[in-house]
Amino acid sequence: MLGYGLTTGGLALVGAAAAMEPGTASVTAARPPSEALAGVVSETVSGRVGRSLARPPEPPEPEAFDVTPAQRVLERLLPEHAGQIRLHAAAADDGVDRYRISAPAQPSDPYAVVVEGTSTSALLAGAGWYLKYVAGVTVSLPGDSVALLAERLPSPSTVLAGAAAVPHRFALNDTEHGYAGPYRSWADWERTLDVLALHGCNEVLVAAGHDEVYRRVFAEFGYRPEDVDGWIPAPAYQPWWLLGNVQALGGSADPATRQAGVDVVRRIVDRLRELGLTPVLPGYAGLVPGGFASRNPGAAVIPQGDWGGYQRPDWLDTRDPLYARIAESFFRHQADLYGLSTAYKMDLLHEGGRAAGVPLGAAAVAVMTALQTARPGAAWVMLGWQDNPRREVLDALRGCASAVCAGQRVLVVDGCSDKFETFDREDDWGGTSYAFGTITDFGGRSLLGANAAVWTARFPKALSRPGSALSGTAWLPEASGHDPAAFELFTELAWRADPVDLADWFERYAARRYGRPDAAAAQAWRVFSQTAYSLPAGKYTQAQDSLFSAWPDLSATTAASGGPAMRYDGAAFQGAVLRLLQADPALRAADAYRYDVVDFTRQALANHARVLLPEIKDAYVTRNLDGYRRLTGRWLDAMRLLDTLLATDERFLLGTFLRSGGYDARSLITTWGDREASKALRNYGGRELAGLVADVYLPRWRKHFAAYETVVTGAVEELAATDWFAMDDAWARAATRYPTAATGDPFAAANAVAAFLTAF
Repeated sequence: MLGYGLTTGGLALVGAAAAMEPGTASVTAARPPSEALAGVVSETVSGRVGRSLARPPEPPEPEAFDVTPAQRVLERLLPEHAGQIRLHAAAADDGVDRYRISAPAQPSDPYAVVVEGTSTSALLAGAGWYLKYVAGVTVSLPGDSVALLAERLPSPSTVLAGAAAVPHRFALNDTEHGYAGPYRSWADWERTLDVLALHGCNEVLVAAGHDEVYRRVFAEFGYRPEDVDGWIPAPAYQPWWLLGNVQALGGSADPATRQAGVDVVRRIVDRLRELGLTPVLPGYAGLVPGGFASRNPGAAVIPQGDWGGYQRPDWLDTRDPLYARIAESFFRHQADLYGLSTAYKMDLLHEGGRAAGVPLGAAAVAVMTALQTARPGAAWVMLGWQDNPRREVLDALRGCASAVCAGQRVLVVDGCSDKFETFDREDDWGGTSYAFGTITDFGGRSLLGANAAVWTARFPKALSRPGSALSGTAWLPEASGHDPAAFELFTELAWRADPVDLADWFERYAARRYGRPDAAAAQAWRVFSQTAYSLPAGKYTQAQDSLFSAWPDLSATTAASGGPAMRYDGAAFQGAVLRLLQADPALRAADAYRYDVVDFTRQALANHARVLLPEIKDAYVTRNLDGYRRLTGRWLDAMRLLDTLLATDERFLLGTFLRSGGYDARSLITTWGDREASKALRNYGGRELAGLVADVYLPRWRKHFAAYETVVTGAVEELAATDWFAMDDAWARAATRYPTAATGDPFAAANAVAAFLTAF
């Protein structure tokens, strides 16, 4: 059983092996390991640890758990090499996940490496550590370098032992099902789950597929199927419906689409359980369809007002006896569809809402009571974001009877651990157990960069604080599959109690990411680490977005409302991108290098737009026609180059994101729905994708520049405002199909961009 509600103070959890040159160091646990992992005796010479003097112990018989699921993960991710990695299950005597990596006992052994672990999560984390720090490759989200592995995997020259610094390694955001792609196939999900497991994550939020749960629930409370269907949004918008923000948005999905979604979610939760990981499922916190009180007279229903221009769903006061009945139905139907869990994600009044006099502490106790009635011992997972969770909620749960609140089994997954200049979650949340977390990819926008130096400084400090309530990490991008460097670094934190040398980590990362050392790549990543990945705390946890995706405005500083302006030295970053392109052509065999060439060159072009736009505005203001035409022409040329570049990789294709999605998926990444919502939410989900650039962003800017040129020439004095919403909405409602197969050479396209940038 996972230790929700426990703090690390007093548990003396140990850190995993520190980053090291493959074969040069061995870091063993700071406390005695379990018997199964005991017997490692090392000698230290001048700070370097030599080969273990003891033969690796034999695995316990019988095995503590089945290693077959972990082996299958390796077979899927490393089809040519998985057979050279031998996995052993080891018994754990202290509840801490541990792994141990060693060479086989005999040189003639057909295995190149032996990985032992106390859980499937620990086994796979150990295998991932071996791949990075001995074999010198990475498998990430997205991209890998396994194509550069030698036919025979290298054996470790020392024993590497590691342990989880925290018991909770949480992954994914409530918004994942929308921004990462609401129509993803099982194959897409399977790789995501495999890679999360390889990085030691052991709790994964699965919020998709719950529209079917609500259909079944409210059929028991007086609703016809068509009534519930009219309340539930289309798949792309369902995350915000579950959060209590929107309803009836984007149209109802057809039965075949709904069933396909249920089938995929069933496979997701089954796979997580197979791997010994916890599927964190949505709980029930009081969401009800419109007209609930008229169907159920006397129900204490509280209208929730609006969110972002949308009507929020009604909320049932959870102290109302009807709430317990609905919660029982919810958990029953959820179990029928997706089975049981030990952790359920719920937030009271997410991003606003109205309590209308309801004491939220008492409401929270009612929610916890319903949860414990349905799932005794289960944990309530809450998102740390804005005013959530409210202190009165946490205090009430902390003070209620153990029999009701299960010993305050609450975990806050904090989305803002790296956001603000000051950080004291013990004070904010009164000692409630929390996971150190970050949100890096708001809206799934095309962003590179993170507050990485804040992570590496704050996490070990928080972990070592006396009485610390820190008990986990939480990787919370609003859409997974972006910015693999940030993903790699953050997920390593959970397996370390020691500080990370950020400059050293990034320099070594380049070699792992691309499968071999390369001077040009190392130099490029040294600069990336000093620019995009050294963003400070203060207000933001993400880098700037792309002005190409903004509604045209010569004074624009961000595409999405409230986003940051430029957060690092763009010229230095561009120089590093040009250096990355000079790496040994042999690296082109690595999928990760090909992906990064597209992504970092894309980012350099996006940064260049921030240089161009002020100059375009200056030419407009001064009525410099030649300068205006030259600069706007360059802007449009940059967008054409961008679309060509993005088309060379299927992960940057609009068709790949849309899959079978219609208006809901298209509007999510442009207008974010209707006209009123677009005033605040437009382009929040925007990203740079081939097809989206060519058919949405480029026509916007071309129209804008053409209109403003008539002012520069003196043909007109004033311009009427352009209805950008109408343009975007017309595109979103069209049935245009987009390719899902890449075209062109990414390296030729990237070098064309490099020539373009250096010519300015």
